[in-house]
Amino acid sequence: MKNSILTIMKKEFVRFFTDRRMVLTTVIMPGLMIYLLYSFMGSGLASQFETDEDYVSNVYAVDLPESVRAMEEGAPVEFTQVSAEDVDKSLDALENGEAGFDLLAVFPKDFDAQVAAYDVAAGGEAPAVKLYYNSTDSDSQSSYHVMTGLLDTYESALANKFDVNPGEDTYDLATEEDMSAQIFSMMVPMLMMVFLFSGCMAVAPESIAGEKERGTIATLLVTPMKRSHLAIGKIISLSAIAILSGLSSFLGTMLSLPKMMGDMEGVNANVYKMTDYILVLLVVLSTVLVIITLVSIISAFARNVKEATGWVTPVMIISMLLGVTSMVESLCMTDPVWFLIPLYNSAQSMNGIFSMDVNVVNIVVTVVSNVCYAGIGVFVLAKMFDSEKVMFSK
Repeated sequence: MKNSILTIMKKEFVRFFTDRRMVLTTVIMPGLMIYLLYSFMGSGLASQFETDEDYVSNVYAVDLPESVRAMEEGAPVEFTQVSAEDVDKSLDALENGEAGFDLLAVFPKDFDAQVAAYDVAAGGEAPAVKLYYNSTDSDSQSSYHVMTGLLDTYESALANKFDVNPGEDTYDLATEEDMSAQIFSMMVPMLMMVFLFSGCMAVAPESIAGEKERGTIATLLVTPMKRSHLAIGKIISLSAIAILSGLSSFLGTMLSLPKMMGDMEGVNANVYKMTDYILVLLVVLSTVLVIITLVSIISAFARNVKEATGWVTPVMIISMLLGVTSMVESLCMTDPVWFLIPLYNSAQSMNGIFSMDVNVVNIVVTVVSNVCYAGIGVFVLAKMFDSEKVMFSK
Protein backbone atom coordinates (compact mmCIF):
# COMPACT_ATOMS: atom_id res chain seq x y z
CA MET A 1 0.00 0.00 0.00
CA LYS A 2 2.79 2.37 0.93
CA ASN A 3 4.62 1.70 -2.34
CA SER A 4 1.41 2.32 -4.31
CA ILE A 5 0.89 5.70 -2.65
CA LEU A 6 4.51 6.70 -3.28
CA THR A 7 4.22 5.58 -6.90
CA ILE A 8 1.12 7.72 -7.46
CA MET A 9 2.75 10.71 -5.74
CA LYS A 10 5.89 10.35 -7.84
CA LYS A 11 3.83 10.09 -11.03
CA GLU A 12 1.88 13.25 -10.23
CA PHE A 13 4.99 15.21 -9.25
CA VAL A 14 6.79 14.17 -12.43
CA ARG A 15 3.78 15.15 -14.54
CA PHE A 16 3.54 18.53 -12.89
CA PHE A 17 7.19 19.54 -12.60
CA THR A 18 8.12 18.39 -16.10
CA ASP A 19 5.42 20.64 -17.57
CA ARG A 20 7.14 24.05 -17.59
CA ARG A 21 4.02 25.92 -18.59
CA MET A 22 2.07 24.44 -15.67
CA VAL A 23 4.85 25.28 -13.19
CA LEU A 24 5.01 28.83 -14.54
CA THR A 25 1.27 29.50 -14.42
CA THR A 26 0.55 27.63 -11.17
CA VAL A 27 3.55 28.30 -8.93
CA ILE A 28 5.54 31.29 -10.17
CA MET A 29 3.13 33.69 -11.86
CA PRO A 30 0.35 33.99 -9.21
CA GLY A 31 2.69 34.98 -6.37
CA LEU A 32 4.71 37.33 -8.56
CA MET A 33 1.65 39.04 -10.00
CA ILE A 34 -0.11 39.41 -6.65
CA TYR A 35 3.06 40.89 -5.15
CA LEU A 36 3.27 43.42 -7.98
CA LEU A 37 -0.45 44.18 -7.77
CA TYR A 38 -0.55 44.83 -4.03
CA SER A 39 2.73 46.76 -4.07
CA PHE A 40 1.49 48.93 -6.92
CA MET A 41 -1.90 49.40 -5.28
CA GLY A 42 -0.26 50.43 -1.99
CA SER A 43 1.89 52.99 -3.78
CA GLY A 44 -1.16 54.30 -5.61
CA LEU A 45 -3.21 54.73 -2.44
CA ALA A 46 -0.28 56.38 -0.66
CA SER A 47 0.16 58.86 -3.50
CA GLN A 48 -3.52 59.85 -3.22
CA PHE A 49 -3.48 60.64 0.49
CA GLU A 50 0.12 61.56 1.27
CA THR A 51 2.40 64.40 0.27
CA ASP A 52 6.15 64.48 -0.11
CA GLU A 53 8.10 64.46 3.13
CA ASP A 54 9.72 67.79 2.29
CA TYR A 55 6.47 69.43 1.16
CA VAL A 56 5.89 72.92 2.59
CA SER A 57 2.26 73.88 3.12
CA ASN A 58 1.22 77.18 1.54
CA VAL A 59 -1.23 78.77 3.99
CA TYR A 60 -3.13 81.98 3.29
CA ALA A 61 -3.87 83.77 6.56
CA VAL A 62 -6.20 86.62 7.48
CA ASP A 63 -5.05 88.81 10.42
CA LEU A 64 -2.09 86.51 11.05
CA PRO A 65 -0.76 87.19 14.60
CA GLU A 66 2.95 87.41 15.27
CA SER A 67 2.79 84.52 17.74
CA VAL A 68 1.59 82.17 14.99
CA ARG A 69 3.91 83.60 12.35
CA ALA A 70 6.79 82.65 14.64
CA MET A 71 5.77 78.99 14.12
CA GLU A 72 6.80 79.29 10.47
CA GLU A 73 10.41 78.80 11.47
CA GLY A 74 11.16 75.11 11.85
CA ALA A 75 7.75 73.96 10.61
CA PRO A 76 6.76 72.83 7.08
CA VAL A 77 4.49 75.87 6.71
CA GLU A 78 4.74 79.10 4.74
CA PHE A 79 2.26 81.86 5.55
CA THR A 80 0.95 84.46 3.12
CA GLN A 81 -0.95 87.41 4.59
CA VAL A 82 -4.23 88.26 2.81
CA SER A 83 -6.89 90.82 3.60
CA ALA A 84 -10.37 90.08 4.95
CA GLU A 85 -11.86 91.32 1.67
CA ASP A 86 -10.23 88.37 -0.14
CA VAL A 87 -11.84 85.69 2.05
CA ASP A 88 -14.82 84.94 -0.21
CA LYS A 89 -12.65 84.84 -3.30
CA SER A 90 -10.16 82.54 -1.60
CA LEU A 91 -12.90 80.22 -0.37
CA ASP A 92 -14.34 79.90 -3.87
CA ALA A 93 -10.92 79.12 -5.32
CA LEU A 94 -10.26 76.52 -2.62
CA GLU A 95 -13.65 74.89 -3.17
CA ASN A 96 -13.22 74.73 -6.95
CA GLY A 97 -9.69 73.34 -6.74
CA GLU A 98 -8.27 76.40 -8.47
CA ALA A 99 -6.43 77.89 -5.50
CA GLY A 100 -2.71 78.58 -5.55
CA PHE A 101 -2.58 77.72 -1.85
CA ASP A 102 -3.45 74.77 0.37
CA LEU A 103 -5.40 76.22 3.29
CA LEU A 104 -7.07 79.44 4.44
CA ALA A 105 -6.62 80.38 8.10
CA VAL A 106 -8.83 83.16 9.47
CA PHE A 107 -7.76 84.64 12.82
CA PRO A 108 -9.68 87.15 14.93
CA LYS A 109 -8.32 90.69 14.93
CA ASP A 110 -5.90 91.30 17.80
CA PHE A 111 -5.74 87.53 18.34
CA ASP A 112 -2.81 87.68 20.77
CA ALA A 113 -4.51 90.36 22.89
CA GLN A 114 -7.79 88.43 22.99
CA VAL A 115 -6.00 85.25 24.02
CA ALA A 116 -4.13 87.06 26.79
CA ALA A 117 -7.35 88.63 28.10
CA TYR A 118 -9.44 85.44 27.95
CA ASP A 119 -10.22 83.85 31.32
CA VAL A 120 -10.84 80.10 31.01
CA ALA A 121 -12.44 79.90 34.46
CA ALA A 122 -14.93 82.63 33.65
CA GLY A 123 -16.22 80.71 30.65
CA GLY A 124 -17.61 82.55 27.70
CA GLU A 125 -16.74 82.25 24.04
CA ALA A 126 -13.04 81.76 23.41
CA PRO A 127 -11.22 83.36 20.45
CA ALA A 128 -11.72 81.11 17.43
CA VAL A 129 -9.37 80.24 14.59
CA LYS A 130 -11.04 79.00 11.41
CA LEU A 131 -9.16 76.68 9.07
CA TYR A 132 -10.73 76.11 5.65
CA TYR A 133 -9.45 73.27 3.44
CA ASN A 134 -10.48 70.84 0.69
CA SER A 135 -10.24 67.19 1.73
CA THR A 136 -10.20 65.91 -1.87
CA ASP A 137 -6.84 67.64 -2.37
CA SER A 138 -4.08 65.66 -0.63
CA ASP A 139 -1.92 68.78 -0.19
CA SER A 140 -4.81 70.72 1.33
CA GLN A 141 -5.76 67.91 3.68
CA SER A 142 -2.15 67.42 4.74
CA SER A 143 -1.80 71.15 5.37
CA TYR A 144 -4.93 71.05 7.53
CA HIS A 145 -3.42 68.32 9.71
CA VAL A 146 -0.13 70.24 9.96
CA MET A 147 -1.87 73.47 11.01
CA THR A 148 -4.20 71.79 13.52
CA GLY A 149 -1.18 70.05 15.02
CA LEU A 150 0.72 73.32 15.39
CA LEU A 151 -2.27 75.19 16.81
CA ASP A 152 -3.20 72.36 19.19
CA THR A 153 0.32 72.39 20.60
CA TYR A 154 0.22 76.18 20.96
CA GLU A 155 -3.27 76.00 22.52
CA SER A 156 -2.11 73.47 25.11
CA ALA A 157 0.79 75.73 26.04
CA LEU A 158 -1.70 78.56 26.64
CA ALA A 159 -4.05 76.43 28.80
CA ASN A 160 -6.71 76.18 26.06
CA LYS A 161 -7.36 79.88 25.65
CA PHE A 162 -8.66 79.62 22.07
CA ASP A 163 -10.55 77.19 19.84
CA VAL A 164 -9.87 75.78 16.38
CA ASN A 165 -12.86 75.31 14.04
CA PRO A 166 -15.54 75.58 16.73
CA GLY A 167 -19.25 74.93 16.27
CA GLU A 168 -20.97 73.07 13.46
CA ASP A 169 -19.83 75.25 10.57
CA THR A 170 -18.45 73.47 7.51
CA TYR A 171 -14.72 74.02 7.17
CA ASP A 172 -14.13 71.24 4.65
CA LEU A 173 -14.97 72.88 1.32
CA ALA A 174 -15.03 69.63 -0.67
CA THR A 175 -18.36 69.30 -2.46
CA GLU A 176 -20.37 66.12 -2.86
CA GLU A 177 -19.27 66.00 -6.49
CA ASP A 178 -15.60 66.27 -5.49
CA MET A 179 -15.79 63.52 -2.89
CA SER A 180 -17.79 61.19 -5.10
CA ALA A 181 -15.44 61.78 -8.02
CA GLN A 182 -12.40 61.02 -5.88
CA ILE A 183 -13.79 57.75 -4.51
CA PHE A 184 -15.36 56.43 -7.70
CA SER A 185 -12.43 57.36 -9.96
CA MET A 186 -10.07 55.47 -7.66
CA MET A 187 -12.12 52.32 -7.14
CA VAL A 188 -14.37 51.73 -10.13
CA PRO A 189 -11.76 51.42 -12.96
CA MET A 190 -9.88 48.65 -11.17
CA LEU A 191 -13.06 46.87 -10.07
CA MET A 192 -14.54 47.04 -13.56
CA MET A 193 -11.36 45.60 -15.11
CA VAL A 194 -11.58 42.70 -12.65
CA PHE A 195 -15.29 42.10 -13.26
CA LEU A 196 -15.02 42.30 -17.04
CA PHE A 197 -12.07 39.93 -17.10
CA SER A 198 -13.83 37.54 -14.72
CA GLY A 199 -16.89 37.48 -16.98
CA CYS A 200 -14.72 36.71 -20.01
CA MET A 201 -12.77 34.02 -18.14
CA ALA A 202 -16.02 32.34 -17.16
CA VAL A 203 -17.11 31.70 -20.75
CA ALA A 204 -14.20 31.85 -23.24
CA PRO A 205 -11.92 29.02 -22.00
CA GLU A 206 -14.81 26.57 -21.80
CA SER A 207 -16.15 27.60 -25.21
CA ILE A 208 -12.84 27.17 -27.06
CA ALA A 209 -10.32 25.22 -24.98
CA GLY A 210 -13.18 23.10 -23.63
CA GLU A 211 -14.28 22.12 -27.12
CA LYS A 212 -10.67 21.32 -28.02
CA GLU A 213 -10.40 19.15 -24.94
CA ARG A 214 -13.65 17.29 -25.70
CA GLY A 215 -12.86 17.04 -29.42
CA THR A 216 -16.08 18.80 -30.50
CA ILE A 217 -14.14 21.65 -32.14
CA ALA A 218 -13.13 19.21 -34.88
CA THR A 219 -16.75 18.82 -35.93
CA LEU A 220 -17.10 22.57 -36.41
CA LEU A 221 -13.82 22.86 -38.29
CA VAL A 222 -14.76 20.25 -40.93
CA THR A 223 -18.04 21.98 -41.82
CA PRO A 224 -18.21 24.20 -44.95
CA MET A 225 -18.29 27.24 -42.68
CA LYS A 226 -15.42 29.70 -43.08
CA ARG A 227 -13.00 29.71 -40.19
CA SER A 228 -13.30 33.51 -39.97
CA HIS A 229 -17.08 33.18 -39.56
CA LEU A 230 -16.54 30.68 -36.77
CA ALA A 231 -14.16 33.11 -35.05
CA ILE A 232 -16.55 36.05 -35.44
CA GLY A 233 -19.49 34.00 -34.17
CA LYS A 234 -17.50 32.91 -31.14
CA ILE A 235 -16.35 36.46 -30.36
CA ILE A 236 -19.81 38.04 -30.71
CA SER A 237 -21.65 35.43 -28.65
CA LEU A 238 -18.99 35.34 -25.92
CA SER A 239 -18.87 39.14 -25.86
CA ALA A 240 -22.63 39.38 -25.35
CA ILE A 241 -22.47 36.99 -22.40
CA ALA A 242 -19.44 38.76 -20.93
CA ILE A 243 -21.12 42.16 -21.36
CA LEU A 244 -24.16 40.97 -19.40
CA SER A 245 -21.84 39.78 -16.65
CA GLY A 246 -19.92 43.06 -16.72
CA LEU A 247 -23.07 45.18 -16.63
CA SER A 248 -24.41 43.21 -13.69
CA SER A 249 -21.12 43.70 -11.86
CA PHE A 250 -21.07 47.39 -12.76
CA LEU A 251 -24.56 47.99 -11.38
CA GLY A 252 -23.73 46.08 -8.23
CA THR A 253 -20.54 48.09 -7.78
CA MET A 254 -22.17 51.47 -8.27
CA LEU A 255 -25.01 50.64 -5.89
CA SER A 256 -22.87 49.07 -3.18
CA LEU A 257 -19.72 51.23 -3.26
CA PRO A 258 -21.16 53.94 -0.96
CA LYS A 259 -22.13 51.16 1.49
CA MET A 260 -18.70 49.60 1.16
CA MET A 261 -17.16 52.97 2.06
CA GLY A 262 -19.10 52.89 5.31
CA ASP A 263 -21.84 55.31 4.25
CA MET A 264 -19.19 57.99 3.90
CA GLU A 265 -20.85 61.37 3.87
CA GLY A 266 -20.81 62.99 0.46
CA VAL A 267 -20.32 59.80 -1.61
CA ASN A 268 -23.24 59.64 -4.01
CA ALA A 269 -23.47 58.08 -7.47
CA ASN A 270 -26.28 60.49 -8.34
CA VAL A 271 -23.74 63.21 -9.10
CA TYR A 272 -23.18 61.59 -12.50
CA LYS A 273 -25.35 62.37 -15.51
CA MET A 274 -26.85 60.02 -18.06
CA THR A 275 -24.20 61.08 -20.59
CA ASP A 276 -21.50 59.91 -18.17
CA TYR A 277 -23.07 56.46 -17.94
CA ILE A 278 -23.41 56.28 -21.73
CA LEU A 279 -19.71 57.05 -22.12
CA VAL A 280 -18.85 54.41 -19.52
CA LEU A 281 -21.04 51.91 -21.39
CA LEU A 282 -19.21 52.61 -24.67
CA VAL A 283 -15.85 52.10 -22.97
CA VAL A 284 -17.08 48.91 -21.28
CA LEU A 285 -18.44 47.45 -24.51
CA SER A 286 -15.23 48.12 -26.44
CA THR A 287 -13.14 46.79 -23.55
CA VAL A 288 -15.11 43.55 -23.45
CA LEU A 289 -14.37 43.04 -27.16
CA VAL A 290 -10.64 43.36 -26.50
CA ILE A 291 -10.65 41.12 -23.43
CA ILE A 292 -12.83 38.39 -24.93
CA THR A 293 -10.68 38.34 -28.06
CA LEU A 294 -7.50 38.10 -26.00
CA VAL A 295 -8.89 35.33 -23.79
CA SER A 296 -10.18 33.47 -26.86
CA ILE A 297 -6.74 33.54 -28.49
CA ILE A 298 -5.14 32.21 -25.31
CA SER A 299 -7.83 29.53 -25.05
CA ALA A 300 -7.25 28.48 -28.66
CA PHE A 301 -3.54 28.16 -27.94
CA ALA A 302 -4.09 26.11 -24.75
CA ARG A 303 -4.56 22.35 -24.83
CA ASN A 304 -7.35 22.24 -22.25
CA VAL A 305 -9.50 24.42 -19.98
CA LYS A 306 -7.14 24.09 -17.03
CA GLU A 307 -4.17 25.29 -19.05
CA ALA A 308 -6.20 28.12 -20.58
CA THR A 309 -7.27 29.32 -17.13
CA GLY A 310 -3.68 29.17 -15.94
CA TRP A 311 -2.47 31.34 -18.80
CA VAL A 312 -5.35 33.80 -18.56
CA THR A 313 -4.95 34.43 -14.80
CA PRO A 314 -1.63 36.35 -15.10
CA VAL A 315 -3.13 38.41 -17.92
CA MET A 316 -6.08 39.28 -15.66
CA ILE A 317 -3.70 40.41 -12.91
CA ILE A 318 -1.88 42.58 -15.46
CA SER A 319 -5.22 44.17 -16.37
CA MET A 320 -5.80 44.80 -12.66
CA LEU A 321 -2.40 46.51 -12.50
CA LEU A 322 -3.46 48.72 -15.39
CA GLY A 323 -6.68 49.47 -13.51
CA VAL A 324 -4.67 50.53 -10.46
CA THR A 325 -2.97 53.22 -12.58
CA SER A 326 -6.12 55.28 -12.03
CA MET A 327 -4.99 55.64 -8.40
CA VAL A 328 -1.55 57.00 -9.31
CA GLU A 329 -1.72 60.58 -10.52
CA SER A 330 1.71 60.43 -12.19
CA LEU A 331 0.51 57.50 -14.35
CA CYS A 332 -2.70 59.20 -15.49
CA MET A 333 -1.73 60.52 -18.91
CA THR A 334 -3.87 62.88 -20.96
CA ASP A 335 -2.21 62.81 -24.40
CA PRO A 336 -4.35 60.87 -26.92
CA VAL A 337 -1.38 58.69 -27.95
CA TRP A 338 -1.44 56.99 -24.54
CA PHE A 339 -5.03 55.95 -25.16
CA LEU A 340 -3.88 53.66 -27.95
CA ILE A 341 -2.58 51.23 -25.31
CA PRO A 342 -5.22 48.50 -24.85
CA LEU A 343 -6.73 48.06 -21.37
CA TYR A 344 -4.71 51.00 -20.03
CA ASN A 345 -6.83 53.26 -22.21
CA SER A 346 -10.03 51.75 -20.79
CA ALA A 347 -8.93 52.25 -17.18
CA GLN A 348 -7.88 55.84 -17.83
CA SER A 349 -11.06 56.64 -19.77
CA MET A 350 -13.20 55.38 -16.89
CA ASN A 351 -11.01 57.34 -14.49
CA GLY A 352 -11.58 60.51 -16.51
CA ILE A 353 -15.34 59.98 -16.60
CA PHE A 354 -15.72 59.23 -12.90
CA SER A 355 -13.39 62.07 -11.90
CA MET A 356 -15.64 64.41 -13.92
CA ASP A 357 -12.77 65.35 -16.19
CA VAL A 358 -14.14 63.95 -19.45
CA ASN A 359 -11.92 64.20 -22.53
CA VAL A 360 -14.10 63.21 -25.48
CA VAL A 361 -11.12 62.87 -27.84
CA ASN A 362 -9.42 60.34 -25.55
CA ILE A 363 -12.63 58.35 -25.17
CA VAL A 364 -13.11 58.26 -28.95
CA VAL A 365 -9.50 57.10 -29.38
CA THR A 366 -10.10 54.42 -26.74
CA VAL A 367 -13.28 53.05 -28.29
CA VAL A 368 -12.01 53.13 -31.89
CA SER A 369 -8.65 51.56 -31.02
CA ASN A 370 -10.33 48.84 -28.94
CA VAL A 371 -12.63 47.94 -31.83
CA CYS A 372 -9.60 47.82 -34.15
CA TYR A 373 -7.69 45.59 -31.73
CA ALA A 374 -10.70 43.30 -31.49
CA GLY A 375 -10.82 43.11 -35.30
CA ILE A 376 -7.13 42.20 -35.41
CA GLY A 377 -7.77 39.60 -32.72
CA VAL A 378 -10.59 38.02 -34.74
CA PHE A 379 -8.24 37.78 -37.74
CA VAL A 380 -5.56 36.11 -35.57
CA LEU A 381 -8.13 33.72 -34.08
CA ALA A 382 -9.34 32.75 -37.57
CA LYS A 383 -5.75 32.00 -38.58
CA MET A 384 -5.36 29.87 -35.46
CA PHE A 385 -8.51 27.95 -36.41
CA ASP A 386 -6.90 27.33 -39.81
CA SER A 387 -3.85 25.80 -38.15
CA GLU A 388 -4.20 22.05 -37.59
CA LYS A 389 -1.14 22.16 -35.31
CA VAL A 390 -2.78 24.67 -32.98
CA MET A 391 -6.30 23.29 -32.96
CA PHE A 392 -5.34 19.64 -32.54
CA SER A 393 -2.37 20.00 -30.19
CA LYS A 394 -2.12 17.44 -27.42
